[in-house]
Amino acid sequence: MTAPIPTNVHYHRKERELELTYAEGESYRLSVEYLRVFSPSAEVRGHGPDSATLQVGKKDVGLKDITPAGRYALKLHFDDGHDSGLYSWDYFYDLIRRREANWADYLRRLEEAGASRESLGIEIKQL
Repeated sequence: MTAPIPTNVHYHRKERELELTYAEGESYRLSVEYLRVFSPSAEVRGHGPDSATLQVGKKDVGLKDITPAGRYALKLHFDDGHDSGLYSWDYFYDLIRRREANWADYLRRLEEAGASRESLGIEIKQL
């Protein structure tokens, strides 16, 4: 099954949410933290199911930029410096459909690791 292509993508900076709107009128908001910890990059996902790297301290991450990658994906540029991995329309739709299960699994893995969503450092923002 091929995922629908959004008709509009909007970043809500204050809420740190990316909104995807589809032709059928459906609209979904995904937190930037969720998008960051489930980045499709090899840096996050690894090169196999057992080589993924648990992302910690990403609660306050935001987006610096969004750039198109052809007609099939977006590249998200996070303010923590991460900008590898392409978010295809199929991947976005999968993240939408599996959001609750993905998030519950992420929180479980954080707890098992004794890790936190909270940033450990001082946040520095460019003016």
